[in-house]
Amino acid sequence: MAKEISNAVIRRLPRYYRYLDELLENGTDRISSGDLSKSMHITASQIRQDLNNFGGFGQQGYGYNVQYLHDEIGKILGVDKVHNMIVIGMGNLGQAISRYAHFENLGVKMVGFFDVNPRLKDNLIRDIPIRMMDELPSFLKSQRVDMAALTIPRSHAAEVADQLISLGIKGIWNFALVDLEVPDDVVIQNVHLSDSLMELSYNYRMKQISDEK
Repeated sequence: MAKEISNAVIRRLPRYYRYLDELLENGTDRISSGDLSKSMHITASQIRQDLNNFGGFGQQGYGYNVQYLHDEIGKILGVDKVHNMIVIGMGNLGQAISRYAHFENLGVKMVGFFDVNPRLKDNLIRDIPIRMMDELPSFLKSQRVDMAALTIPRSHAAEVADQLISLGIKGIWNFALVDLEVPDDVVIQNVHLSDSLMELSYNYRMKQISDEK
């Protein structure tokens, strides 16, 4: 049985990967947990505990080989493999996600875009035509698709998610303003941009209060 990793550790893994990516761009070959902690504002002890969940990767007196650690965390996150993704809902958010080239560096390849608006039919994004939702079943039967991003109104999210699951999709990135429940064999990430905005608003308000004292 695989070791169960806490959600807090999982949420920090992308941060480690991102900071290590920056270190590689700057030509850094190795780094200690202490130096990494200063950049990430996480204690060195926490970093070592997090990485020890997956084997440690460091050497006492040497620290971490940046390239090796970057590659190993990439394997843990699954970004060393290519995952084909479709986007359902080609409004402003859907198009922004579809055009974001950096996802390809994270192992995500956009292979199809879908909407219900006939005015968008056959419009090209990255040389891929926007298809209508009635084309979805045949597309999924002819193409290998691993994940789908939902950028649609909340009123249709559950119905579309059920359709995707029935057609074999096992990973859903959900931007609809509703938390969706899916079967145990399906992975879902419910994303609420408004939550992040409200957290920013709260921290901004607390900073103002502190500055006024």
